[in-house]
Amino acid sequence: MITPRPNPLKTTSSSPYSTLDSRKLHEAADRALDHYLKRENTKPCFAEERSTKERSMKMFTVVPDANPEALIIQTYETFSSVSLLLLDLADSLEDKQRHLAMAIYQMSEMGLMLAERSLDIERAISPT
Repeated sequence: MITPRPNPLKTTSSSPYSTLDSRKLHEAADRALDHYLKRENTKPCFAEERSTKERSMKMFTVVPDANPEALIIQTYETFSSVSLLLLDLADSLEDKQRHLAMAIYQMSEMGLMLAERSLDIERAISPT
């Protein structure tokens, strides 16, 4: 003999799930998203992380007490790398794009010369 089972999909009128109110579902989804994604509900990844707008736009920082000579050396190395990358890029380009890459290369070379001059001045005035 087969015993009839109740239909699990058929709900009774007393069930809170008998009708789906899209407005209530939308509000519940908004509350869940706000809870998990809003900034004030998340923990910062780093101890020094701030929630100010200014800080949120910065990806790199220079420490306030950085050695000026070390900063100039790093700037020089960065400009040197950019210059080499631009020369390699210009080799693979033609016409207008090549001229554009070479113009950017020349600007990076000016930055390189400025950094080199700054390093000379820094070394001349630093105590030995």
